[in-house]
Formats: sequence, C-alpha cells, structure tokens
Amino acid sequence: MTRALVPLSMSSIGDLPEQCRSCVTWELPSSAAVGLESDLAGFEKEVWLSGVMLTWGSAGQIVTVDEKPAGFALFAPPTAVPGAAAFPTSPVSPDAVLLTTARIMPEFRGQGLARFLMNGVIKTLTSRGVRAIELFGVEQGDDQERVAGRLDGQGEQELPKCLLPADFARAVGFTDIQTHRRYPRLRFELASGIGWKAEVESALEKLFTVITIPAPKAALPELVRVRSSEGGRMKLRLRRVPDEPVSTQNSPRLSCA
Repeated sequence: MTRALVPLSMSSIGDLPEQCRSCVTWELPSSAAVGLESDLAGFEKEVWLSGVMLTWGSAGQIVTVDEKPAGFALFAPPTAVPGAAAFPTSPVSPDAVLLTTARIMPEFRGQGLARFLMNGVIKTLTSRGVRAIELFGVEQGDDQERVAGRLDGQGEQELPKCLLPADFARAVGFTDIQTHRRYPRLRFELASGIGWKAEVESALEKLFTVITIPAPKAALPELVRVRSSEGGRMKLRLRRVPDEPVSTQNSPRLSCA
C-alpha cells in the first residue's frame, strides 16, 4: 500500500467527492450560496480555489492510497471563507486558519490515514507561519427542533452541513474558544500539535468517517462570474486579484526546538 498527500489544486480538485466539489456554503456568502445548481456551484468553487491559490496557496490536502483518493481536509484563511460569518460563534481569529471539513472515505478507515492526513495539514500550515487551526463544531444530542443546516431553526441563514462533531474535535486536542449550545468554535495551537499522539488515532478515524456532505439544492441567485464559453464548454479564467485579498503577514512563523 502506497499512501501520499496531494495539495488541493486546480488539477486535483476533481479528486474530491462530487458533493464537496459542488458545495460552496463556505466559499460564498450564505445569501449567494443557497440553491446554486450543481454545475454552477462547481464552477464557483474553482473560481474561489484559483483566487486563494494565487494569493495564499493550496487550500487543502488530499490523501491517496495507491493513487486513489481516500480522504481530504479543506482549510483557508478566515478572510477567504465568507460563509463562516453565518455562525453565531464567528469570527475566526485572525491568526488562525479555518478547517472547514475533513473526511476519510469509509472503505479506507482503520488504516491510520486520518493521522497521516492531519500530520500533513499541520506540517503545511506550520511552514506557512500559521499559529493555529480553528473550526466550527456541532454539538450532538441537541433534541430541540431545528431545520437541518439552518441557524437555530429560524431559517435566516444557510449553514454548511459538513461540520465536524465538537466532541471528536475535543478528543483530538481542540479546545473551546467560543462556546455555544449548538455551534462552538474550537482551536488547536499548532505548536502543540507537531505529530498527533497515537492514542487519538482511533478518534481521528471516527471523526473523519461520520461526516456527510449533502448535495446542493437548485435555484440561481445573482452572482458575478468570470467565465467564457467555447464550443459549448465552460472555461475558467483566473483573476490575479480576488475581491478580498488574503494575507498571513500577521501570522509569525513558529520555531520548533
């Protein structure tokens, strides 16, 4: 068995599950992401990724086994993830990168791939001078009536549905930085995470296999797009400067003894 880590890029984005490729609830403001058709959402995800790559770098890692995609982790600076503003525990700390989702495919569980993947994420982000990883967790066992994926069941804002369970995040070293009965924000200091402890490997495997990513809905909001059509096929045009530039100049590099 040969396992490897592949940075998320325009050439590797096709290795993500279709539901993830066509979900932009993190990458677009909540009002714009609701109801996008699958093909249009996939195009918008590529536009977003190209902008982040040009200004910051790869926004994820894909783990492969014998060159077959087995899992992934997606992350980005908070200024590049407008969908995070929908959470009651936002904003993400400016010195952190937001881990939006992570998953190991069920058929590859039990092989230590979650630990391998997250060690790669930690190494990559530490080398970029990032100080911490934050995520929005979801508390389990809340029996209040809610509309799935909507904030507090009121239906005002659409929330991403691929959240990591808060209890599992705590089990692998994340700590609460902003508490909430449903959507706490948790943080992992990278200085303390150079190499996950072996005893949390089982929790990692569970963490990344319980996440489901629902398919998007239909309907088209107004969006500004950069695209052209040739021969009936859509082509992506890269823009050098995105609407909201991303910077990590305030994130000092870590020095490890």
